[in-house]
Amino acid sequence: MAEDMNMKILKAFAEFGKPAKAKEIAEKLGVPTSKVSCRLAPLRKKGLLDSPEKGVYVITEEGRKMVE
Repeated sequence: MAEDMNMKILKAFAEFGKPAKAKEIAEKLGVPTSKVSCRLAPLRKKGLLDSPEKGVYVITEEGRKMVE
């Protein structure tokens, strides 16, 4: 279940096409912000997301490969 949500989050970031906050991704997915925000740090740790500034995330090339 968590892996499904991780994949949905990565796909949403890939479609967003620009750095985004957890709230923006949550709104795109139609889920509570907390459901997205708790997964951002683990995805970043795996190298699938990067954070160019505090609270803003962008998908990495590695992350893009996961959703292609």
